[in-house]
Amino acid sequence: MPQTITRGYKAMLDEANAQIETIPAADAVKSFPKGGVDLADTVIVDLRDPREIEREGRIPGAFSCPRGMLEFWIDPASPYAKPIFQEDKKFIFHCASGWRSALAAKVAQEMGLKPVAHIGGGFTAWRDAGGAVEKVEPKKK
Repeated sequence: MPQTITRGYKAMLDEANAQIETIPAADAVKSFPKGGVDLADTVIVDLRDPREIEREGRIPGAFSCPRGMLEFWIDPASPYAKPIFQEDKKFIFHCASGWRSALAAKVAQEMGLKPVAHIGGGFTAWRDAGGAVEKVEPKKK
């Protein structure tokens, strides 16, 4: 018998978007014309997989945190905790299209990280709005 999903991704996205701050990509580009470079009080967090970043490029200065590691990197009690998430800054998440980042911002907020937001439409919307993009070379094996 097939599984019965009782709460789909659309409901989860609607719930997340109702509880978090969404920054329209065009506004993010205006606010951060150099991306995450030289930002004193804000961290732009790229949740995409490293292969996506190599293929599409990245917002300059963004901190790379694969979505699957977010909770472990935020929690200071985790052996995988990253010091950047303990800093008193605003964290703005993005992924490719804004779905993963909406869910991630909600989880981060629930964990106590604040303030948090996400870029509506993700990296694609950022790039399409004329945001700075830097090429990323694949890591040599």
